[in-house]
Amino acid sequence: MARNTRERILAAALELFNTFGEPNVTTNRIADELDISPGNLHYHFRTKADLIGTLFARYEQRMLELLATPSDGTPHIEDIWLFLHLVFETIGDYRFLYRDLTDLCARHRRLHQHFQGILKLSMQTARDLCDGLAEVGQLDASSRELEALVRNIVLVATFWIAFDQVLDRDSEPRPDRAVWQVLSLVSPFLVGTAREELGALSESYW
Repeated sequence: MARNTRERILAAALELFNTFGEPNVTTNRIADELDISPGNLHYHFRTKADLIGTLFARYEQRMLELLATPSDGTPHIEDIWLFLHLVFETIGDYRFLYRDLTDLCARHRRLHQHFQGILKLSMQTARDLCDGLAEVGQLDASSRELEALVRNIVLVATFWIAFDQVLDRDSEPRPDRAVWQVLSLVSPFLVGTAREELGALSESYW
């Protein structure tokens, strides 16, 4: 029963944080949403920071599993498209972290350190994917262009949620649109069948 209550608290907190922004949601509001006492909530999570930390740990686990997924064989644009879609679905599920990223990192030092690790791993994964395409003659970019491309990919991936919500506050996350925004950065450097494959995918998904 206690575990069920803990999971209900996490689910309610995640939904409220995603909808209204973490700074605008108190533990009392979460307790009211679940029709439990604040004391019951604090039995499971002593502070709001503990609650945020637990949600972040779940997000981090999902991201690390995705980013550490090895690429077997020759990379294909469709595989990269699907990989990015899974990444952006995860970001969408925990979008409150990205919506208030700078503020959260300023208030939670440990979260900041762990998020830095995710960003660094994201850049390494993006570099590995680009290098894989280059090795099989599907991507043509100089070292300087590749360095900028990798940084821009992670930049867009990190801030697309905030951009979309400022543009349209009531919009739902669109992982497919985020995937296209990232691959549109890669598109000018694609050659051969990779460019054709991306064109076909964009018509199917966009």
